[in-house]
Amino acid sequence: VQLQASGGGLVQAGGSLRLSCVVSGRTVSAYGMGWFRQAPGKEREFVAGISWTGRGTSYSDSAEGRFTISKDNDKNAIYLQTNTLRPEDTAVYYCALPRRKYSDYDYRRQSEYDYWGQGTLVTVSS
Repeated sequence: VQLQASGGGLVQAGGSLRLSCVVSGRTVSAYGMGWFRQAPGKEREFVAGISWTGRGTSYSDSAEGRFTISKDNDKNAIYLQTNTLRPEDTAVYYCALPRRKYSDYDYRRQSEYDYWGQGTLVTVSS
């Protein structure tokens, strides 16, 4: 199983980026998935999660209203649209796949996830 994250880069405050995570070895349509991030010197934290049906989503307080998580079953991928970016959003962003399929779970719990992407760096300048 491999998760390939991409789409990070350098952007000015107020800008936008669309992060992608393409999955191989598992069918995204059967799994909920999550996005996490880790800023320099900080622990990895939850950003957003999406249910296996794609109809349910959850966001951190920081991401709510600015970020949107989505999935494309045809492309076997999930996305994170990040808008109105702030310098404090600077971090490596990771996508993650849980062990249980066709199940609801606590998106925020990192122990739910068996597979992680390599991360994509988002840098927001002020």
